[in-house]
Amino acid sequence: MDLNTIPKIKHTDSDNFFLLAGPCAIEGEDMALRIAETIVSVTDKLQIPYVFKGSFKKANRSRIDSFTGIGDEKALKILRKVSETFDIPTVTDIHTNEDATMAAEYVDVLQIPAFLVRQTDLVVAAAETGKTVNLKKGQFMSPESMKHAVQKVLDCNNPNVMATDRGTMFGYQDMIVDYRGIPTMQQFATTVLDVTHSLQQPNQTIGVTGGRPDMIETVAKAGIAVGVDGIFIETHFDPANAKSDGANMLHLDYFEALMKKLVAIRKTVNQF
Repeated sequence: MDLNTIPKIKHTDSDNFFLLAGPCAIEGEDMALRIAETIVSVTDKLQIPYVFKGSFKKANRSRIDSFTGIGDEKALKILRKVSETFDIPTVTDIHTNEDATMAAEYVDVLQIPAFLVRQTDLVVAAAETGKTVNLKKGQFMSPESMKHAVQKVLDCNNPNVMATDRGTMFGYQDMIVDYRGIPTMQQFATTVLDVTHSLQQPNQTIGVTGGRPDMIETVAKAGIAVGVDGIFIETHFDPANAKSDGANMLHLDYFEALMKKLVAIRKTVNQF
């Protein structure tokens, strides 16, 4: 996939990795703009092509009382404002065919959640909008099997598709990244490593997903070392009080330092 097909994306002439990053969910306008401003300042400085990520709603929740969103249209309008304010592209998750049509009016990349990536109607609906489609590899799927999900998008005459590894289930309450999957999926599509979701600890007895944010740097460094095309990281200025996935998000204060390390590793890898 040619990154230049994503509107507003910058620095695509560099040899750097690209980045999808932002909060797990859109909690409000001020928080979204604050997070985007920080990330943009870093990615501009380090010449990292950047797409702002924020879910306009959270459909996959463990408990009925979990946060799902501030309202679909309200959140999508905030994503549009982020894009217009900082002149950057945006990505959000979709869960239904109707979501694809609606979200395509506001964002540049439509993301299919891992649990839904085998849903043909949803993948086709996303592809037929003409937007770039990011397919999250199911936690239950092999990297090799993602070629079929990618092919569904291509069969809709949409060449703008990427695949994202977000870890594989390891027992009931843990995830593991098999780095062999990155070059495997690169045979089919531009490939991203979702660092923070790979560190989730799902299916906790309290009904709230846990995580290992202390391992974010380790997993991200390894992904860059094996040559992944892009990195996906959820970040927040107050993860402890984030309304969704705070347990595995990167604190925004640590974002720039991590990006500098990843850029340095990428430059080294590119020498060989």
